[in-house]
Amino acid sequence: MPPELQTGSDPQSVTSLVTGIVNDAQELLKQQLTLFKTELQSDLRKTREAMVSLAAGVAILSVGGLMLCWALAYLCNWAFKWPDWGGFALVGGILAVLGGVLVFVGRERFRSFNPLPDQTADALRENLEWKTKPR
Repeated sequence: MPPELQTGSDPQSVTSLVTGIVNDAQELLKQQLTLFKTELQSDLRKTREAMVSLAAGVAILSVGGLMLCWALAYLCNWAFKWPDWGGFALVGGILAVLGGVLVFVGRERFRSFNPLPDQTADALRENLEWKTKPR
């Protein structure tokens, strides 16, 4: 009689293979969550550092701009012999139009991008869908 031949798959080896695949998928999901968290923390740290410098610059620039606008309004009053409100109205109107244009441009720029790490989020979403999909 010939030695025992394996004609079918061993149920124990199939179970261990499936268990290994599930464990690997769980480990991959954990690693992707960790990567996503790390990327997000890094982006937030860089954003916070940039915002501190930006806020200080805006504050100082605002004071300087206010002083220059005040001087420009008085220059218009002196040069054109306008009443006080005339020069301030001219300077204020120009600044209001300029500010409106800048707000519009800034809003459109914010709409044009997603600040989250797209590739990691897509991979994570794909793995979550695969994990939760009924078999």
